[in-house]
Amino acid sequence: MKRLIKNFINGILTIVPILLVIYVVYKIFMFLDGILGNTLKPYLKESYIPGIGLLLTLILITVLGWLSTKFITGTLFKLIDRLLEKIPGVKTIYSVIKDTVHSFLGEKKSFSKVVLISHPGSDMKSVGFLTSEDLQHFYEPLGHCVAVYIPQTFQVAGFTVLVPKESVEIIDVKPEEAMKFILSGGMTSK
Repeated sequence: MKRLIKNFINGILTIVPILLVIYVVYKIFMFLDGILGNTLKPYLKESYIPGIGLLLTLILITVLGWLSTKFITGTLFKLIDRLLEKIPGVKTIYSVIKDTVHSFLGEKKSFSKVVLISHPGSDMKSVGFLTSEDLQHFYEPLGHCVAVYIPQTFQVAGFTVLVPKESVEIIDVKPEEAMKFILSGGMTSK
């Protein structure tokens, strides 16, 4: 009976991660394919090929990226950008989304420095990502602090802590490895 239970648990440990990855990749594919695919399906009917919406979405994003570097269309995109940054309510949502995307894909990646922060009065430490080294522009009395984002285990959520600079130690760990370590609750080390 113990061998049967052990084989069942091994089966779960083997198949569940594989099934979850397949499910997540499928859902992402369907979402991205549906962005333009749902618009094309009524026109193409039986000749619609799954993935054409994804391909066209990628092409559209690339073309818009190229157009944003040209004088006339680039000026238009900057005008739209400035307009969105002035509309109350929209301004907050737009700036958060824009800053988040830029922190992952822009030239100044916010999650590129992995840090250890020391907890006052104990030997405990937390792993996080240095997101801002200058908080004086945010609130002047915080000029001696830095912002560290600490993701939560088994979640996409996290929290931002403002820590005195002397309590932060930048460590030589790749951001991807640190994120994997944190999200797995420390169970993944490589």
